[in-house]
Amino acid sequence: MADATRFYIDGAWVAPVADARAAIANPADRSVIGEVALGSPADAEAAIAAAKAAFPAWSATSRAKRLGFLEKINAALVARADEIGDAIMAEMGAPIGLARGAQAGSGPQHFTETIRVLRDYPFETPLGSTLLQREAIGVCVLITPWNWPMNQIATKVAPALAAGCTMVLKPSEVAPLDAAILAEIMDEAGLPKGVFNLVHGAGPDIGNALTGHPDVDMVSFTGSTRAGVAIATNAAPTIKRVALELGGKSASIVLPGADLAEVVPASVRGCMLNTGQSCNAPTRLLVPRDRLAEAEALAKAAAQAITVGMPADNPDMGPVANAAQYARVVALIDQGVAEGSRLLCGGSALPAGLENGLFVPPTIFTDVAPDSTIAREEVFGPVLAIIAYDSVDQAVAIANDSLYGLSGYVWGADKDSARTVARRLRTGMVHLNGAGLDSAAPFGGYKMSGNGREWGVWGLEEFLEVKSIYGGA
Repeated sequence: MADATRFYIDGAWVAPVADARAAIANPADRSVIGEVALGSPADAEAAIAAAKAAFPAWSATSRAKRLGFLEKINAALVARADEIGDAIMAEMGAPIGLARGAQAGSGPQHFTETIRVLRDYPFETPLGSTLLQREAIGVCVLITPWNWPMNQIATKVAPALAAGCTMVLKPSEVAPLDAAILAEIMDEAGLPKGVFNLVHGAGPDIGNALTGHPDVDMVSFTGSTRAGVAIATNAAPTIKRVALELGGKSASIVLPGADLAEVVPASVRGCMLNTGQSCNAPTRLLVPRDRLAEAEALAKAAAQAITVGMPADNPDMGPVANAAQYARVVALIDQGVAEGSRLLCGGSALPAGLENGLFVPPTIFTDVAPDSTIAREEVFGPVLAIIAYDSVDQAVAIANDSLYGLSGYVWGADKDSARTVARRLRTGMVHLNGAGLDSAAPFGGYKMSGNGREWGVWGLEEFLEVKSIYGGA
């Protein structure tokens, strides 16, 4: 098992300044599988100082040299994919197929895309007589969540390295093991000391020291909207760039004429993937009112076909990732019942035979009022709200009536009708008729789902400043 009790600072494995630790729990059976060190402001200071000292030389390295390091790191991520997947399975409960597949595989996915972008990216371009130069922004603090841990690490670390930035990574203290493996890979790749630094710890203890530090030029954060607001506030006095990828309450609009037998089960599976713990999950299913009963029957059948079990047995769905999130999911399910939404299947009771873990069955509410809590708050668990609509205009209005604007899903009898509705949604992304994500396209949202974009060219440019050299072309 990877060691999360050490930090990687200035090219060396070091002990934290203080000997504070927390248990790492396996959510499938609540057993303790290890410990994570809880860093202090002194640890943050050391890591930032190392990144600052390394920045001048690293930012001046050639494209070819940075490509060489990225390719070496990527190859190691591929070689250690099963080990990374097993760590993710243990620390946050993803089923082994998902953990070794999409979860671990997202690391090479984003490194490969960053390598492709870096090969031909124009860091200098003429604009009339002016030369536009794009250069590394500086020292970056990268704070990542527990739900897709390697994915979110890779979408920040890979472009930051490609841009010529130095960095301090603070992964979630709930799921730190895959990040420790990445630090081992960085060390073995021979990355110059101080370019990549890893610290662990809780947000109030070390996060504030990292995000408010005057020597940090940028903070890239993925997590809850509440935490994003706190980070932006803490970073504001030092006028640093803050890129936020936050929560979502994405609507899946089923247009009249769509094939419900295909669309509804796909929407249910999409919502329940990763136990519903995805910021872009389609958690509101909007269906024509005259087809509500048909949609309910299809949704219930699809949910009841989803297997829930121990991650090592490779079910469709594992546990909720940690005790705090489990308590929130259960409380919101109970609130949905109390507010009058009709529970179609699932609920807050532990599934039979899984009482030792943090399991929630696939849960579907119907007769959901658009202004109810279950329709408006991000549950971040395996909970779907079915909402009936009377016209497409009403469906669009319901979808847009949200604090969030991360993603959306539109299902139509043809692509043209789906695309017309997609253009009306106030979200950063829209999936048409089940189309998947594209790692070359920008990932991010509107409104309280955050700012900035990750992935592809847009992800690289988050870590670049633009300089105008007048008369330099």
